[in-house]
Amino acid sequence: MKLPHWFSAPADIIGIQRNNFRYVQIDAIGIGLANVAGNFLPIFLTRLGATNFQVGLLNSMPAVTGLLLAIFIGRYLQTRHKIVPWFSGARLLVVSCFALTGIVPFFVSQQNAVVAILIVWAVATLPQIVLNVSFSVVMNAVAGPTHRYELMSRRWSLLGLTSAIVAIIVGQLLDRLSFPRNYQLIFIGLTFGGVISYIFSSRIELPDLSPPVSSTHRTFREQFRDYFNLVFSQRPFVSFILKRLVFITGVNLAGPLFPLYFVREVKATDSWIGIINFAQMFIMVFGYFFWVAQSRRRGSRFVLLCTTLGLALYPALIASTENLWLITILAGSASILQTGIDLVFFDELMKTVPIEYSATFVSFAQSLHYLSLMAAPLIGTALATPLGLGGALLVSAGIRMIGFLLFMIRRPRQQTSG
Repeated sequence: MKLPHWFSAPADIIGIQRNNFRYVQIDAIGIGLANVAGNFLPIFLTRLGATNFQVGLLNSMPAVTGLLLAIFIGRYLQTRHKIVPWFSGARLLVVSCFALTGIVPFFVSQQNAVVAILIVWAVATLPQIVLNVSFSVVMNAVAGPTHRYELMSRRWSLLGLTSAIVAIIVGQLLDRLSFPRNYQLIFIGLTFGGVISYIFSSRIELPDLSPPVSSTHRTFREQFRDYFNLVFSQRPFVSFILKRLVFITGVNLAGPLFPLYFVREVKATDSWIGIINFAQMFIMVFGYFFWVAQSRRRGSRFVLLCTTLGLALYPALIASTENLWLITILAGSASILQTGIDLVFFDELMKTVPIEYSATFVSFAQSLHYLSLMAAPLIGTALATPLGLGGALLVSAGIRMIGFLLFMIRRPRQQTSG
């Protein structure tokens, strides 16, 4: 398995697009720094005394706003000639909330810090929606129809390498400084990654978009009907996002359960959590390139089925042990599978999206993702009360397995005449 130079671009990409490839990779370094702060955010809330519901709320809040506004934001972005400023600006605003997270405990008591931090991240949900919609549009435009695997594998592997190195350092620092100042300093410092991201992502140059022509004389009801007629006319798109919805519901259900399980059941220290994060992130460096090679050799369907099956088993395996070394090995193995999911879900989604309506279709897919993200974490933490954290993780595994079976069942091809 050959690892290409991260900042290079395929030989057939020249000029501005070649620069864009490089900017996307440097942007990944900044996001790699910020992602480490994101991984420790639910741990911070848990150590501050957050309830299961509050940790679940951290995952669900972006979904509530997203479910309400994603379609409208997508339609608005569809009318913008330039998408890059929205992408880079939204990223900076979201990452800046980590600095606010670190600042909050300086001004409020520890008892009130959880609520204050949740308010910060409630405000962050609006730019997060803009970011989620514009990300797919920008990355697809940079990669073109033939280089999605190459661009995203390099980006995500570089992001993973950066996060892995920083996570292991952060885990050690957290154990050597007093709480909560240790977390506060880490959150404030890692916000620098957002500055790096903004500087380079804002340099991406894309052709101005040509918004679809729409009639201003149509009523809102007619526009709403036309919107859904457009979306549901693309059957491959609808089929894929519904199957993905089932699978990611299982993933989202376990989102708040893992940090709770590590802290309360396994009694993992911050150093151990840093080691687990390191294992997950470092393996991404190799995982993305591995799945790119597999997709070329065996096709996207092979990648899709292998990764969804493996990740369906992951929560059940974690729930079966409290051995930290075994958990670390399982987390690293799951990370390999997650890299494949990242690539194949992005590629399969963009294959089904009409290029001239990218923002519209991506926002619709995001709204379904938000529907899952709104309900599943709260259901997961609610199930943890009667079933225990291990039992709730088994429910997550079951839902993921249903998603895998849906992907495995092929839709019969229709016979064509002539």
